[in-house]
Amino acid sequence: MATATISTEGSLDRSRGFGYQLLHRNLDAYPDFGPRMVQLVIVVIVTVALYYENYVGGSVTSILLPKVGMTFTFYVMAIAFGNLLGAFASLLAGFADRIGRANLVVGGLLVTGLATAFVIPAMTTKWPFIIATFLVGIVEGIVLVATPALIRDYSPQTGRATAMGFWTTGPVLGSLVVAIVGSNTINAATQWQYEYRICGVVGLVVFVIAFIGLRELSPNLRDQLMVSMKDRALIEAKAQGIDISESLKHPWKQMFKTDIIVSALAVSVMLLIYYTAVGFGTILLTTVFGFSLKDANGIGNWQWAANAVALIAAGIISDKLRVRKPLMVLGGVGGIVVTILFIMRLGHVSSYYEIAFLLAAISMFLGFAYVSWMASFTETVEARNPALTATGLAVWGWILRIVVFVAFLILPQVVSSATPLVSYGSQVATYAKADASEIAFAKTHGPLIAFAQSHGSLIAFAQSHASIIATATRYAPELANAKRFAPELAVLEKNPVLFTKLASYASPSSIPPSLLQQAIQAAGGGSKGIAIVTSIAQNKTAIDGVIAVAPTLQSLSPYSKQLTELAANASSFQQLQANAPELAKLKAVAPQLAFLQAHAASVVTAAKQTPNQWKSWYWICVGALVFFLLSIPMMRGRWSPAKAKEDEREHEELIREEMKTLELV
Repeated sequence: MATATISTEGSLDRSRGFGYQLLHRNLDAYPDFGPRMVQLVIVVIVTVALYYENYVGGSVTSILLPKVGMTFTFYVMAIAFGNLLGAFASLLAGFADRIGRANLVVGGLLVTGLATAFVIPAMTTKWPFIIATFLVGIVEGIVLVATPALIRDYSPQTGRATAMGFWTTGPVLGSLVVAIVGSNTINAATQWQYEYRICGVVGLVVFVIAFIGLRELSPNLRDQLMVSMKDRALIEAKAQGIDISESLKHPWKQMFKTDIIVSALAVSVMLLIYYTAVGFGTILLTTVFGFSLKDANGIGNWQWAANAVALIAAGIISDKLRVRKPLMVLGGVGGIVVTILFIMRLGHVSSYYEIAFLLAAISMFLGFAYVSWMASFTETVEARNPALTATGLAVWGWILRIVVFVAFLILPQVVSSATPLVSYGSQVATYAKADASEIAFAKTHGPLIAFAQSHGSLIAFAQSHASIIATATRYAPELANAKRFAPELAVLEKNPVLFTKLASYASPSSIPPSLLQQAIQAAGGGSKGIAIVTSIAQNKTAIDGVIAVAPTLQSLSPYSKQLTELAANASSFQQLQANAPELAKLKAVAPQLAFLQAHAASVVTAAKQTPNQWKSWYWICVGALVFFLLSIPMMRGRWSPAKAKEDEREHEELIREEMKTLELV
């Protein structure tokens, strides 16, 4: 009678060197509890780092977009197409069933760490920035399918929910790390690149950890179904005779089944709330509720911490009860109720802790639904073919990213108000506060400002010709008389001797008629000449005053047009002088006021529209939760804990029978 030889701990080929072991990571036996926990912890740490890199941009969205010249709509479209690329990258991750998981994860960590720390922060315009983030998204789309496959490999079904709970904390803890780092490092002077550099360094540290410590099961071990740890001996025995190539034939045909596709689609739409919070949570909280960027990240601390706790708790409860579906229902129904309560707060003044509590509650219920779904989904895939777990997860990853792609194409149409609020809202608010006194002055002195704007050249003349204006002011009567008696002065200028002789007579009656007639003829003759000669006689003092300062008045003649215009607008210029300090301040902030004039109206309109638009989006998310609930019956697993435990007992009996058969071989 032959007995199968069973290894008691996972091991590498120790006959080879350390370098060989780093590249050839397969374990030839299923590891004991301690080494298995080490592997699970490394996978969770890797997942946290990858999601931290994926989500870090959300912490600085409101300052990032204006700096690189992106509108909100462009940003959302970029995220959408990034998810589309990630979707097909996820399909490529299905090859992890053939080439293994560990080296795929380690290589991906190196690429994303370098890109996040050095490449993305070097981008200063939108297209280079987006292309760099696409690179990270493609690699992460591959790696983030391989990590849950590793979790499945190291966790039997009876502990699957707990293991998946810890893995699912990866994206949540990634979001939490983003929020914690952001709330503690972001201030008014923060540059968006700083957050990316911190994140990239963390990713590279995790790469070193994974490079040294991450291992995976050999294909013969991982390609079998393991319900509990009691299956370990049987699995290792069977591994000696498994035909791997046969089990891997036609992988996509085996995995594109209704239960897999519909359940993956259902959880993908359920996660719209999560992806909205990750990508646009700070935008929602700053534009709708008026929180600062620091406080918005602080609310994220509550949100993601609650989600992380719920994921682990739900996994433990699910494994304890041996059921998944009741917890999915609890999470879905609870998520619907709290999301509706959150919708009711949109557009109303709410406190920091009120919104933090509601978002934390939504995250908690989503955690219960998601972790139990992950356990059930891997079991649904295993029911088809346990050797194609990564392929099944690749189908899920592909559908998830396609859903996010479509959703983010729709989001800017539903929440169109976000573009002016994100692009201009912060600057409008800053300028409106900083320049409040200038804005108030402008509102009450519109005609004066309009005059200043329309008479710029005249004001410039006044500022550069102060001595000319002073002279004109001093000789204003003479200037007026020069204009009034211009005909008389012209006649006197042409006939100085004649009119000097005429003026020598003390009385008009004593002037010889011939001399008077000569003067009338010189002035133009007829009634016109009589009028000019009479005016000269009657206004002798005023005319003599003009003649006395004629050289001075002559020096003002090149500026007669400007001086005339100044005289016509004397009252306006007096107001300009009286309000000179205020006008100087107004001129100093002219670019800011021009910005406000161009964008303030659209920002105000958008601020009124945005609560209702976000309500519409969250009602879509409520509908997605309803669809998730309707899909639950299609998945594997019992509703009743008693029935699930009965199944487990029957399985254990089957295992004992198979082991007896192997011992007889």
